[in-house]
Amino acid sequence: MRCAGRFWHGNSFHTLMVTGVRFALLLSALFLGLVPRGLANPFPNNGPVVPGRVARLRRGIAYAPAKAPLPVKRAIWAANELRSKPYRWGGGHASFFDVGYDCSGTVSYALAAGGLLRAPLCSNELTRFGHRGQGKWITVYARNGHAFAIIAGLRLDTTAWNRWSDRDAPRWQLTLRPPRGFEPRHPDGL
Repeated sequence: MRCAGRFWHGNSFHTLMVTGVRFALLLSALFLGLVPRGLANPFPNNGPVVPGRVARLRRGIAYAPAKAPLPVKRAIWAANELRSKPYRWGGGHASFFDVGYDCSGTVSYALAAGGLLRAPLCSNELTRFGHRGQGKWITVYARNGHAFAIIAGLRLDTTAWNRWSDRDAPRWQLTLRPPRGFEPRHPDGL
């Protein structure tokens, strides 16, 4: 029998068991913190950059500003990964990695990529994230029932970008959203 480019012989069960044990050991090491954090980080370490201090949007992809701190760049590059994901109520809450994301799952994913959050938060919990007020690079706007973020001048939101579309999904938006009714919060120093 041929499987993934290899021929399986009588010891295939043994091969599967050894591979399974190695995988389990690696996962255990990651969860116990035995692997250095930089090696275990599943979020992108690089991505598109533009000169200056303001992010730019090109064909749905956000380009991080070159002068932004690394956590801001990483949040932008990670959020770019969500642009092909659908909206899913509760998505991104059980884990940062999901098949779809809701508003707070999207914001949580970006914040986690920047090293600013350890576990996903719901929109109500994001009303207590970080510090009050607008940040220099990142501002999270949250209320009970919805959250979005402004990162280096671009809005990360799940609401449709125009009134004629009913498709909600994690996307970068150029249009502004009135912050009335939302609690502005920002990470320490950003």
